[in-house]
Amino acid sequence: MDIRPNRVKQTLAAGGVATIFGGLSAADDIESMAPDGFDGAWLEGEHGPVDAADLGNLTRACDLAGITSVVRVNRNDQNLIYRTLDRGAQGIVVPHVNTKEEAENVVAGGKFAPIGQRGAFTSRQGFRIDNYFRVANDHTLLIVLIEDIIAVENLDSILEVDHIDVFFVAPSDLAFTMGLVGDAKHPDVVKVVDETLARITAAGRTAGSICTNDTAAERVQAGARLLLTGVSGWVAAGAAEFRQRVNGAV
Repeated sequence: MDIRPNRVKQTLAAGGVATIFGGLSAADDIESMAPDGFDGAWLEGEHGPVDAADLGNLTRACDLAGITSVVRVNRNDQNLIYRTLDRGAQGIVVPHVNTKEEAENVVAGGKFAPIGQRGAFTSRQGFRIDNYFRVANDHTLLIVLIEDIIAVENLDSILEVDHIDVFFVAPSDLAFTMGLVGDAKHPDVVKVVDETLARITAAGRTAGSICTNDTAAERVQAGARLLLTGVSGWVAAGAAEFRQRVNGAV
């Protein structure tokens, strides 16, 4: 048997823009959403309910639907990173990566030797894959979050770290660390986000960011090649339109 390909990595390697949806934590919901053309599903293990016990079914739903399971963990811990991969994740998102050394730690936990120090376990992605340890690194997606202003200040050295697939810029968190709490649309924040995306792209690395329907084109034009969007905005918009239609018919 061959290892399952990582759809997000494939899309990025082909020069495309990879899209990921977030905000769902039930396997059936993820599987029902997948046919809408997304490359991956964001499984929230930092701010959301996803734990190790959930990951078997959640990542299996992604596998069945042919999309990449991308899990945000809640700390930059090698054991947590590779346990999450062992539970079936194809991609890892690590928060608050603010230095070159912290980025190197992500690689150490997320890749097998000779690149990293990931523990020698096959994970459910490796069942019946005879050469799993030789090919898994090529199919493992590593994303680091640039979400603190100190990370922006240290960005040049962080970008020197090999085997990080995406440097993901988080506007809301940046706003907090810039003293602009809850104001991700402040001109100073927008300027930092756009400049950071440009610096990542200029260094020959892949940039990512979060977006809505209204900001997706802006993010792509600014250089982002991995886009995360949440489904809650679509649900709210659909609900508002439904109520409007009902009220208009009364």
